[in-house]
Amino acid sequence: MGELVSRLSTEMSSLMRGEVELARLELTEKAKHTGKGAGAFGAAGLVALYGLGVLIAAAILALALVMDAWLAAVLVGVVLLAIAGGVALFGKKQVSEGTPMKPERATENLRRDVEAVKHRHVEDHTPRSTP
Repeated sequence: MGELVSRLSTEMSSLMRGEVELARLELTEKAKHTGKGAGAFGAAGLVALYGLGVLIAAAILALALVMDAWLAAVLVGVVLLAIAGGVALFGKKQVSEGTPMKPERATENLRRDVEAVKHRHVEDHTPRSTP
């Protein structure tokens, strides 16, 4: 009986170390995606700010210069805003891949491991009939 308890304790310790390592790796992966997403949102904001500046310059040019110059400025502004939209979509995708910050695979593995240990423990304590 003592050997069984000792073996169970050793197996549980080993299992827990493995699951903790899996959880750490999983959270690191999710944090990387979240960081990339946050950086992409920042970049999108900067590009959108440039687009706003160009559109403002276009409005000024529309009043002061001939039609061709302001039309070119508007076109550049629209392109910059389209780029900002694309970068924002990329950022949203990265953040969604990194959330929720829960080690889902490790949690599921741990749940299964606990169930397996419970099942094995019940089997080890079930009296066997001799033929």
